[in-house]
Amino acid sequence: MTAVLVMLGSFLIILILGVPIGISMAIAGMVTILSTGSATSYFQALAQKMYTGIDSFALLAIPFFLLAGNIMNQGGISKRLVEFFRLILRRVPATTAVITTITSAFFGALTGSSPATVAAVGGMTVPTMLKNGYTKEDASAVAAASGILGPIIPPSITMITFAVTASISISTMFLAGIVPGLMLALGFVIVEILCHTKYEKGEKTKLQKGELFHAFKNAVWALGMPVIILGGIYGGIFTPTEAAAVSCIYASVVSVFVYREVRPGDLVKMFYDSVKNTAQIMFILCLASGYAWLMANFGIIKVISGVIIGLGNKFLILLTVNVILLILGCFIDATSIIILVTPIMLPVADTLGIHYIALGLMMCVNVACGALTPPLAPNLYVAGNIAGTRSIVGITKAVLPLLAVAVIVLLILTYVPETTLFLPRILGLL
Repeated sequence: MTAVLVMLGSFLIILILGVPIGISMAIAGMVTILSTGSATSYFQALAQKMYTGIDSFALLAIPFFLLAGNIMNQGGISKRLVEFFRLILRRVPATTAVITTITSAFFGALTGSSPATVAAVGGMTVPTMLKNGYTKEDASAVAAASGILGPIIPPSITMITFAVTASISISTMFLAGIVPGLMLALGFVIVEILCHTKYEKGEKTKLQKGELFHAFKNAVWALGMPVIILGGIYGGIFTPTEAAAVSCIYASVVSVFVYREVRPGDLVKMFYDSVKNTAQIMFILCLASGYAWLMANFGIIKVISGVIIGLGNKFLILLTVNVILLILGCFIDATSIIILVTPIMLPVADTLGIHYIALGLMMCVNVACGALTPPLAPNLYVAGNIAGTRSIVGITKAVLPLLAVAVIVLLILTYVPETTLFLPRILGLL
C-alpha cells in the first residue's frame, strides 16, 4: 500500500506543479523505486520495459499517418474537400458550420489527428463563418468540436495505441470506429442547424452548369484516399501499418504532381514536423509503458481494478470509469491516458464481460473529448487562434452543446456496445 500511495501521490503532485506528463511519470516512477530499496534490479528491468513498450511494428503507423496528415494539410487536399462539400451542402441551414463538420469527418478519415483536423479545415472555414456573422466563439466551437472526429473516424492514433496496449487487432478497431464517428458527425450537424441557422439560412441560387462536376473532379483524388486506405486493409492487400505508408506516398504524389501546391523542397519541413511530433508521442509512450509496468509490478493495477469492480453494479462501474476518464482528459493527453488506464480496465472488462473492442471505442471517444475540456483543451486553443481570440472562456461556453452530443454518444457506446461491435461482426472479424 505504501508503494501505491508514493507512486500515485508523487505523480499527482508533480503533475499539478505543471511538469510535463512524461517527465511526471518518470520522476514518480523513480521516487517509488528508490523508496523500495531495490533500485538496481528495478531500473534494469524498467529500461527493458520502456524499450519493449515502443518496439512494435504496429506503432510505425503513427509517424506515417502524421506525415500523411502534414502533407495533405499543406497540399491543397483540405481546400478542395471544403469546396466540394460547400456546393453539395449549400442549401443546408448553418451551411459553413455543417461544411466544417462534414469536411472534418472526411479529413479525419485521412489523418487521425484532432488538432491537425482543426487547423486544416478550420483554417479555411472559420474565416468564412466570421464573415457570415458568426461570433468568434461560435465559429471556434464548431471547428474545435468537429476536430475530435479526427481520432475517432479511422485511421486513429489513439485506436492504434489502445490496440497495441490491449494486444488486439488494429483493423478491427478501425472498423468499429466508423459508426461512432458517423453518430458524432450527425449529432454535431443537428446541433449546428438548431443553433446557427440564424447566421446562415442556406443558399437558394442554382449551380452553374458543370460547377459541381468541376469541384468533384478537383476533389476526387482526396475522396479516393479513404477508399484506398480502408479498402486496402479490409481487402487484405496490406496491414494498417503498410496502409499508413501507402497514404504517405499517395498524399505526396497528389500534393506534388497533381495539385502542385507542394514543392519537393517543402517535404523537408513536413518530414521534420512529423519526426518532431512522432518523437513527442514515442517519448510519452516509452515513459508511460515503464510507468504502467511499475504500476502492475507494485500491485497498483490490481488494487485500482479491485476498487472499481468492488462498486458491484455494472451501470455504476461504467459511469464511474467514464467520469474519471473525462476528468483525466482535462489534464492529461489522450495517448498517456490510454497507456496508463488500459491495463487497469482490461481486468474490469473481463469481469464485466465487455469486449475489448467495445472498451477501446468507449475509451477513445472519451479521451477525444479531452480536446474540448479545459485546461488542456488543445482544439479550443487552435480554433481560438484561427479566429483571433486568445481567451477560451467564451469558446468553452459555446462548445458545451456540441460536447453534450459527444457525451450522449459516449453513453450510447458504453451501455449499447453492439453499436460498435455489429459492423466487425457482420464482416466476420469478431
